[in-house]
Formats: sequence, structure tokens, C-alpha cells
Amino acid sequence: MTRYALAIDIGGTFTDAVLISDDGRGWTDKTLSTHHDLLEGFFKAADMVLDKAGIKLDQVNDVVTHATTVVTNILIERKGSPTGLITTEGFRDVLYIRDEHRYDMFDPQIEYPEPLITRDYTWGIDERIYADGSVGKEIDPDAVAKIASDLVAKNVSTIAVCFLNSYRNPDNERRFRDILHEIAPDLFITLSSDVAPQMREYLRTSTTAINAYTVPITRPYLNALIEKLQQQGVDHEPLIMLSNGGVVGARTAGTYPVRMIESGPAAGALVAGFIARKHGIENLISFDMGGTTAKACIVQGGEPLVIGDFEVDRRYRFKPGSGMPITVPSIDMIEIGAGGGSIARIDSLGLLKVGPDSAGSSPGPACYGQGGSHACVTDADVVLGILDPLNFLGGDMALDGDAAFAAVKKLADVLETSVDDAAHGIFSVVGESMAAAARAHATDRGVNYRGLPMLAFGGAGPVHACYVAERLDSTQVIYPAMASVLSAFGTLVTPARLDLARSGLCRLSDIDWQNVEPLIAEMLDEGTRALIEAGLDESAAAFEFAADMRYVGQQNEVPVPLAGDPRQAENQDDLRERFNEIYQKLYGLRLDDMDIEVVSWRVTAHGGEAQRQVNVSLANEEGKPKSRRNVYIENRHVETPVYDRSTLALGQQIDGPIIIEERETTVFILPGWSLTVRDDGSLIANRQD
Repeated sequence: MTRYALAIDIGGTFTDAVLISDDGRGWTDKTLSTHHDLLEGFFKAADMVLDKAGIKLDQVNDVVTHATTVVTNILIERKGSPTGLITTEGFRDVLYIRDEHRYDMFDPQIEYPEPLITRDYTWGIDERIYADGSVGKEIDPDAVAKIASDLVAKNVSTIAVCFLNSYRNPDNERRFRDILHEIAPDLFITLSSDVAPQMREYLRTSTTAINAYTVPITRPYLNALIEKLQQQGVDHEPLIMLSNGGVVGARTAGTYPVRMIESGPAAGALVAGFIARKHGIENLISFDMGGTTAKACIVQGGEPLVIGDFEVDRRYRFKPGSGMPITVPSIDMIEIGAGGGSIARIDSLGLLKVGPDSAGSSPGPACYGQGGSHACVTDADVVLGILDPLNFLGGDMALDGDAAFAAVKKLADVLETSVDDAAHGIFSVVGESMAAAARAHATDRGVNYRGLPMLAFGGAGPVHACYVAERLDSTQVIYPAMASVLSAFGTLVTPARLDLARSGLCRLSDIDWQNVEPLIAEMLDEGTRALIEAGLDESAAAFEFAADMRYVGQQNEVPVPLAGDPRQAENQDDLRERFNEIYQKLYGLRLDDMDIEVVSWRVTAHGGEAQRQVNVSLANEEGKPKSRRNVYIENRHVETPVYDRSTLALGQQIDGPIIIEERETTVFILPGWSLTVRDDGSLIANRQD
């Protein structure tokens, strides 16, 4: 019996669908995202790709996987539900005080994002857990009732609870939750001791607040998705892509949406690593541009880096510290509000800006013909001649070229320039923004980005990648098969995985393994349950161990991979040597006379590798241009040949400028570049000397 696997990736503008069979066949499609009802878009995309294959949903007998940037877009565009924050009395300003660090000591104009939960939606309660985990003061039920009354008055539907030292002892947080649930059973409650049981008050509070802000959307949606799939004959629950590059069951993911923030982009970054290894490329830049956001990731040694915490919505020149921190493992990437639907505007200084606001899927750019009036990046691409309005999504979604022209003309009139120059201004500004983000991301990690190959994917990525690559001094751009839906495909080749951490501050010189035992055991149990929910047998579960360590007195720690379960060896000398080796590699020295302390213990639970692939067919004879059209490039119109991607043959070479169209995206190659077709269906653009 043929086995079918289905993947759906809901983005800010489009929902992508990929269906593959175990005999190597594959089908793809995409449709506009339906933010008013995510289920509608999910099943519409699924039905479209299933119809292409000629099967029904109940014939999907392998996995159903799901990724989404919905959580990210909610945070960037601030479209979440009214959210409350409950803290220990005296700590109401934690989201404003942050960690008291200025990320740029010498810039008086630094900016921070406004907290998701403002002070008037924050309540303090008189309780106390001491640093050693003992209870100093228990929860007063009358105080909880008073807070409940205030929450109802402010129409708060979800709250974050973050009490001092609750990572050492969650009793007061859980007691507060239990009392509040009796009073307001429909309220969504996120406890910091569940979502982020780690030290550092601001980081833990920020993570908890983000989870609480987004859970009213994700949990009901994923629960409804499980139910509807079952109703349509799918006998297994869907798997959800997490930020760390693994998949878990939908119930686990819905409870902790903060783990899904980089869901779709993480899948794309993992596939970028796979393609890099297949092409024999050690390091590259992964560039993913959709309708709402653009993402850049550095792949080194064929693998994207997984980090223990990251930031979302950086507001000031992409600098670390200018966003909202999250203590959740994630693929290391940078993300900005720059996509096909990003809105162009004139700022207070009369300068052209693009994003981060997006027109999304509704009303979308002006060219979508759904009532949008703002000029967006896609409108500029139409005006420039890069996109064919009649061939968008293979002609199934024709664009309104006149509406795009009118929208861009409004900006051109304000700028006192031509419509073509205004459109090229939008194209170049969004390209410069994405290049600046990639530069900042690489520089922060000590990586020389100049000359690194770039992998371009996403619906808008192949349109803009060549321009961005030039700004990064890249000499090669790879356009893989299924580029437009690559993130969706990535979820099908990703194993189940859950990364967990628990703070357990202790010195190696006097470590008490009896205190470490319950921390590790708790993570092993949670990880095992998550893998079983994802459909794995308990016997297939594998675990990796690590510890965040530092020299005593230091502020920051480094992650140290361990050989196995540290409880079994109880070997302080091994921990010390492992830390010293990694520290020396990072900083060029080791301090053998200094004591070392463990800040947190980490466990990664994962299953087996997912072995799925799609065979790509190429034309037998070299394709010819199907048409030519004028494209406005660098202040002049250039006649540009247009090819169908399906007509290109193995080894075919074409000099730019070129436009290569496929149903879900368009590849635009600038002058001075040459394109070659590889046997896996990838298009390789190389910059000519």
C-alpha cells in the first residue's frame, strides 16, 4: 500500500501544502491564509494538494505535519488577546525594567519594544518563595478573588503567572492557578514554572508573557484541528513543528505556543542544512522570505545552530537586546517584518520605509484586489515587471496590475518621482533591510558573511534573493526544488524532538546529586511523554544531556554537551574538563584555578530520523523562453526572457537577466549572473566575474 504524508505550513499571507508518497512522488500547492479561521485555510490547502494527487484525506496514512508563523506574526504585529500578568508584590514593573542592561552604552536613541503586557494589566500578590525553595508566604484566596474580579472587569482572557523563585518551588504558582480556575474556569493560565523553569526573573517573565499572549489562539485552534482530522478519517494526531527543529504532538504544542515561534522558519533552516550537505557546501546563508516576514539563518558544517534562548521583534537596527527575549531552544536565526505584503510608507523625515506592518492575506497588497490600498512589496514587483499579474499562482489568482500601479503612484507623488523609481525604491529598501539583518546576524556570531552561498526559498525569497546576495557579496544563490513550500516540506523530514531545561544552580566542588536527580528525572519523563504523543514507541526514545556552566562570579554561561546521563557518572572532573575545553575554544583561555558552577541542566528527547524524499523530473531538451517582458532594473528598462521552470533541462545554462516562473513563485536573476540547472532540480545562480 502506498503511504502518503501531508504537510501544511500556515504563514502570515499564504498557506502552503506538500503531499509526498513513499515512491518519491510529490505534489505542492498554496492558497491565501485565512486568519479569521485558521482551520478553513488548513483544510482548503490540504484539499487542493490532495485533489492534485487524486486521493482523499483519509488516505493520508503516514504523518500529518504542521508548521506556522502565526505565533511570530501575532507578536510582531501585536494582534494577541488582552493579557494579564500576575507577579509577586513589588515586581509589577519587571517587563519595563527588563534586565537593566543597555544593549548599546553609547547610543542615546536606543529603543525597546513596548511590553506585551502593560502595567495597568499587571497585578502583584503578597506571596513569597525564598531562593532555597522554601515557602515564606502562601497564597491568600481572598487576594486571588480580588484579582479575578479585576481581570473580568478588564475583559482579560489569558494571564501569565510569574512569581519570584518559582523555578525552585512552583507550589504558590500552582495554588494560585487552582484557586483562580475555580473562580474563572475559562481563563487561560500560563505558569512560569511550567513554561520556563529557569532562573533570571526578566527572561522567565518575558517568556511566560509571550506564551500567555498567544495561547488563546493556538490551543483552541490545534484542539479543533485534532478533532476535525479525526472526523475526516485521519487516525493519528498531527505533529507540530517547534522552533528547535523538531516536531511534537499538537496537544503539547498548543499548550506552549512560545515553543512554536520559529515553527515554519525552523523547518526551512533544517532543509537548508540538508541541501548544503547534499551540495557539498560547508557554510551558507539560509534566506526565507514569505508574505509577512523574512528570515536569515547561518548554516555551519551543514547544520543550523540551536540556541537556548533568542529574541523576537528586535526594534533597533537588529541589535541583540532590542527585542523580547525568550528562554526556549530555537534554531538560531534573525527575523524581520519584510515580506511580499510589507507596507511601504513615508516616514516623518520624508524617507521611504518598508514594513514591519503587513497587509497580510486580507486585504493583502493592492494588487490582490481585495480592498487593499497601501503599496506593498508585491505591488512593486508587479510594477517593475518581475511578476506577471496573469500568472500568479499559475493564473488561479490573477493580480490587478492597475491597482498596484495606483498604489505605488501615491508614494511616487509624495516622493516627487516616477512610479518606476518609486517601485524600485520599495524593491531596494526591502532588499537592503534584509541584507542588513543578515549582516547583523552573521556578525553577532563572528561569521564572515561575505562570499557565503545563499539558499533562497519562500514565496517571495526567489524574487529578491539575487539582489540581497549582491549586498552581502555572495557569489552563489541556490533555488531548490519546491522553493516556495520548502518549510512545509521540511516538517516531513524532521524527527520528533523536545528540548527541556531546569535551573539547578550549584558549584561543582560541592554538587549534591540528590538535588540533581529530580530535575533530570522530571525532564526525562516530560520528554518521553511528548515523544509518545508524537507517535513513537517509548523504546525508540533517545536522550542527549547538556549543562549550562560558567566560572563562579561570571554573569553568562555556556552550554556544555555531556557524554550521557550525568546522574549515572556523578563525575565532577569530567564536567569540569568538558567546560574548560569549550570555554577555551570560545575565549582562548581556561582558568583551572577557578571553581565552576552549573546554572541549568538540559535534556533533549528525540526520535528516529524521518526518511522521506521527492524525485524531481527535468526536461530532456533545453527550454526556450516562452516570452519576454521589460523589467525596470537600476533606472532602466531591460528586456528580460521568461522561462517556465518545468521546461529547463539538466545542465542548461542561461545568462541573466532572467525570469523563471513556476506556479508558486518566480525566480528573478539579475544581470551579471549566470544560471545552471542541477540534477536535483535546483537552480544555481553564480555571479560572473
